[in-house]
Amino acid sequence: MTVPQSFEVRLERARMLSPSVRELVFSRLDGNPLNFVPGQWVNLMLPHEGGELKRAYSIASAPRGESSFEIAVTRVAGGPGSEHLHRLVAGSRIRAVGPSGLFTREAGDRSPALFVGTGTGVTPLRSMIEAALAAGSDAPLWLLFGVRHEAEILYREELERWTAEHPNVRVFVTLSRPTDGWAGRTGYVQVHLPMVWAELARPDAHVYVCGLERMVKAVRDLCRKDLGIDRKHVHQERYD
Repeated sequence: MTVPQSFEVRLERARMLSPSVRELVFSRLDGNPLNFVPGQWVNLMLPHEGGELKRAYSIASAPRGESSFEIAVTRVAGGPGSEHLHRLVAGSRIRAVGPSGLFTREAGDRSPALFVGTGTGVTPLRSMIEAALAAGSDAPLWLLFGVRHEAEILYREELERWTAEHPNVRVFVTLSRPTDGWAGRTGYVQVHLPMVWAELARPDAHVYVCGLERMVKAVRDLCRKDLGIDRKHVHQERYD
């Protein structure tokens, strides 16, 4: 694993991925590439009351040998870190430390994978899938993605493009608070996991799950106890 480094970054651009989630694209001021393994995260050191706040964010983009990288930040009312990043303007500079983390999947990994994420927990999974596709993987890369509302489906156009262009990619979206106009899956991801796992029909597949602790624990227990998945094939990262 890469030893975490401290470096300055500049905000190049930003956009809203949903009503509450902002994508930020940073680049290293020294121009060096950010070398990381898909799934890792960086700490951003944010100014706060004369000191610094340290906040960890998964890298949402795949390693490309470039100095730039992407994160996605949910705005939390009263949260000094997220509110600062939602106000940040292009050209702003902050300090970053990283990469870090053991929740990883090498780009060249050829094993089948089922990715399970909720909310911004999809960001490291996006990095893993993008890296695998860039490496030419033809292994099954299936994503079970849960959000509350349809407007919160992050990277929706990209996910739809991947499924259209790559036969090995499938995406299952489920909404826990759907409106009457939603015709897709509803409920929590753990409700749909057994069906998706059975349809994948690859006992050698690895499961990568990322989100809030309650969901991660529920999925982990379901994988190990009910679905009989080898614990070494279940990888997890929680956000709280």
